[in-house]
Amino acid sequence: MNHYMLAHSPAGERGGKYGDYAIGVLLQFMEQSCGSLSGVEAMIFGGANVVGNISTGDQIGARNIALARETLKKHNLKVVKEQVGGTVGLKLHYQNWDNNIIVQPMASSAMTGSLLVRAEASVAKPAAPPARSPSAPAAAGLSSPPPAAGGRRIKVLIVDDSAIVRNLLAKALADEPDITVVGQAKDAFAAREMLLERGPDVVTLDIIMPKMDGVTFLKKLMVYHPLPVIICSTIAKSGSQAELRSDKIGAVDVIDKETLNLYSGLNTVKSILVPKIRSAARTVVHKKTKEEVSGL
Repeated sequence: MNHYMLAHSPAGERGGKYGDYAIGVLLQFMEQSCGSLSGVEAMIFGGANVVGNISTGDQIGARNIALARETLKKHNLKVVKEQVGGTVGLKLHYQNWDNNIIVQPMASSAMTGSLLVRAEASVAKPAAPPARSPSAPAAAGLSSPPPAAGGRRIKVLIVDDSAIVRNLLAKALADEPDITVVGQAKDAFAAREMLLERGPDVVTLDIIMPKMDGVTFLKKLMVYHPLPVIICSTIAKSGSQAELRSDKIGAVDVIDKETLNLYSGLNTVKSILVPKIRSAARTVVHKKTKEEVSGL
């Protein structure tokens, strides 16, 4: 089984999250272990459009699906099953005793990669374990659920072009027992990758950033991957156009960054930001259409 996040790796970069590199390594390992790829069959799952197209070109999921198909064809491997595309991520359960795959839709997912599953032919299967009844697939909703109960920490992604601001916000949240900062992104493009890799529950988002402003990124999130977003910007004054636009697009809260007194200690940051993050994590954010956000 091979799960990759993006289809093609940038020049000179190699890693398991890139399909063109990861699939090649997997096939090479299988060939070395088995002697050949003769008799190997494949299944392709995933490629859902759950984050959307932030950069130009085809959507991420579509590119991942195409890469899987092209690679399998190149190696003359037969595809025996596909369940790809759509707007909802998939959760896979592989039963190694009978090579069956149980597929469940996810209510909300940060995964856009294609899952490439290899089932080797002529491999002796172990005796089936005691019968079990997999739970029925969950309803494929379009909204982000509240964080899981049971003491799991709220995962926060901080998006701001200032490294100083990012570090100060992260430091303010560092000793909260129920909150963990899973990433710091300097722009929307870095934030997209961290969304895919780390699945945050809440995002704090600046507005004035290079490459893509925060309001535009917020629109894309609400259309393709709705989740609680707290706008944190110096231009988001109470009653300002920035505050009103962010609220209409779908931000769960808006903070005027100046009220945090970032450079005068962390007490004010904690008193304002921490309660808002906890409240945001309990908020269900609903998916919007492109038409709904286009004029905002």
